[in-house]
Amino acid sequence: MKKWLFGCAMAMMTLSLAYGQQAGSAVRTVSSVDLARYVGKWYEVARFPNRFQMQCLGGVTAEYQKREDGRIDVINRCQKVDRTFEQVTGIARIVDASSNAKLKVRFAPAWLSWLPMVWGDYWVLALAPDYSYALVGEPSREYLWVLSRTPTLPENVYQQVLKQAQEQGFNVTKLLRTSQEK
Repeated sequence: MKKWLFGCAMAMMTLSLAYGQQAGSAVRTVSSVDLARYVGKWYEVARFPNRFQMQCLGGVTAEYQKREDGRIDVINRCQKVDRTFEQVTGIARIVDASSNAKLKVRFAPAWLSWLPMVWGDYWVLALAPDYSYALVGEPSREYLWVLSRTPTLPENVYQQVLKQAQEQGFNVTKLLRTSQEK
């Protein structure tokens, strides 16, 4: 029994050290995002729990539309517990023009846009070559989303995306799968 407990303790310590080393490294984005290909409708496949999506039961989508001023309109939609849909509109701005992979997103009213705290990080961490899926997160690893152009991802692709998130130090056990059934 003691050997078994010691073995479990060593395994947990090894895993926590490995996770800690990854979590301590910087989050990396993809090298380039073609915004003309990125805009359009995305389905949320999974997300980390967060306070601003607590009311979302499922049917979560995000639609991005390029604006003439170079920014991007963001329209997030979800089905609530009472089966009604809620929609919020925001705006995104490019932070790193060399890659287009780092953006800041704001859902607060425009008159508050001068406040830094109303802008949240939106980093594209992984992207399928054909833009069929994306992994979106931010440097603190507090938020993470798996997005797809279709309501679901094949399980092998989903597992590949999870591996990419895990390699960046995200605790993928926190991910909640999103139902796209209506």
